Amino acid sequence: MASPLISPLELSHLIREHRPVRLLDVRWRLDAPEGRPAYLDGHLPGAVYVDLDRELARRDDPRQGRHPLPPREQLQEAARRWGVNSGDVVVAYDDLHSVAAARAWWVLTRSGLPDVRVLDGGLRGWLTERLPLDTGDVLPRRGDVELQEIEHGVADIDDVEDWPWKGVLLDVRAPERYRGDSEPLDPVAGHIPGAVNLPTTTHLVAGRFRSPDEIRAEFAAAGVVDGVAVAAYCGSGIAASHTALAGAIAGIDVTVYPGSWSQWSNSRGRLVAVGTTPSAEVSRL
Repeated sequence: MASPLISPLELSHLIREHRPVRLLDVRWRLDAPEGRPAYLDGHLPGAVYVDLDRELARRDDPRQGRHPLPPREQLQEAARRWGVNSGDVVVAYDDLHSVAAARAWWVLTRSGLPDVRVLDGGLRGWLTERLPLDTGDVLPRRGDVELQEIEHGVADIDDVEDWPWKGVLLDVRAPERYRGDSEPLDPVAGHIPGAVNLPTTTHLVAGRFRSPDEIRAEFAAAGVVDGVAVAAYCGSGIAASHTALAGAIAGIDVTVYPGSWSQWSNSRGRLVAVGTTPSAEVSRL
């Protein structure tokens, strides 16, 4: 299976060959969700800005989480606005560990696009190779891509409640949020009972993904071995997509729970665990 990653030099080579490549600038982070100003100041040549909050998620009932999956019609309209055509190579990047870019990779791959990749190292990796940037907005010709509804590789709230009994459920947030020491965004601190903590940043070194063998070893240390079903969640389904990308690099199929902790912690009657182990101290919401 081809790697879902592409290096800056490989991407530069594709562009020089005039291959049909659509570049998506998915700059977003929790403390600065609006990435357009930074995009306008400098982006990869030809890259289109993607609004994660409005195009790669939908605004809905908060009980569905902060970033529910977009319906097919919304995502397809956005992809056509980005200029994506059938047969294009789509490359997503951001400027913070490829977490937001991984969300674009995951939803587009699950929607049926055959060749979606993430720029390893992101914007910083591109600049490290002394490759050029453009400024201003890019308004491409409207694309014609046809997308499918996302139906596979997705878990809902009831699935993840039972997941630890049949496989490994990964909580990919920072350890302090997993333990319940702090919770800056959601109403309750802690984790889903039975979940194992494997922060998604573990899969990176100097902003780039570790080797497939290293990633497989990290998953194995969390109990993910051949034949074991694995699902991942985070705060709102963004970082969990990054873990799914890491899994794909290592040949591991990771199911994503898009509602993640933001949905679970807003759902009355669910159990919450705190502490360093999967089910150390459990209470009910």
